[in-house]
Amino acid sequence: MTLITDGGSTKCDWVLLDNSGEVVFKTATSGLNPTVVPKEELLLRIASNETLKNIFNSVEILDFYGAGCGTATPRSILKEVLEELFIKAKVNVSEDMAAAVFAATTEPGIVCILGTGSNSCYYDGTEIHAPIPALGYVLMDEASGNYFGKRLIRDYYYHRMPKEIASEFENRFNLEADEIKMNLYKKPNPNAYLASFAQFIFTQKEINPYFYALIKEGISNFIECRILCYEKAHEVPIHFIGSIAHFSEEIIKECFAAHNLDLGNIVQRPIDGLIDYYKSKIHNS
Repeated sequence: MTLITDGGSTKCDWVLLDNSGEVVFKTATSGLNPTVVPKEELLLRIASNETLKNIFNSVEILDFYGAGCGTATPRSILKEVLEELFIKAKVNVSEDMAAAVFAATTEPGIVCILGTGSNSCYYDGTEIHAPIPALGYVLMDEASGNYFGKRLIRDYYYHRMPKEIASEFENRFNLEADEIKMNLYKKPNPNAYLASFAQFIFTQKEINPYFYALIKEGISNFIECRILCYEKAHEVPIHFIGSIAHFSEEIIKECFAAHNLDLGNIVQRPIDGLIDYYKSKIHNS
């Protein structure tokens, strides 16, 4: 049996496939980004899932695609954790860009992630090219959930947020300074914490001018930093993975029109495309 995982910073989707590629079960855990979650917490989050615990001794292949797994050290940490739990499995750990490509396209194109974090790559039809490393929520992650969460908190404290929106914002979240600092500087997953505030933007029934400007600025920054850096940006379709992209589709279309870019697929949950990819791979083997 093969266990595949799309591991985001906020949530991880797990799917067990039998030898014919059919889904045995789907389950989820909290985020498992090894760059922001300590090893002990990674172990605890997986081991606390009863469905996964039942197959610790039976999984043969475990392919994990995760946020924060783009460099060797965090990738090695997560591999050790998974091998400690899934004792019979051949464990492969790759960054989430690979899952995004498999979920979005089989043809050459640019593939972007807009979820808790953000990233992009160029896929030539065979190999993934990512010349700019993803340095995380402190330095990068334009137009991501944590980017918008950070902007909302800053705008609230700097009194840049319209009063009626600020009132609703403070009713929905604990905005005490001590609470924010504790979550950002003491607890695991500060990026996912920031991203939780971004839900405020996308749960509104109608997009108002403040939110519209906020999203458009973020998408424009992402285009400048993460799409136009590719020579083939105006030659191939540009695909998006993630909830932020899904809920921002109309503004993405508007920004793309201004840059004469070709919008491809927008996939909210990459695990669905990943399942199709694995089924195809099993049936063609």
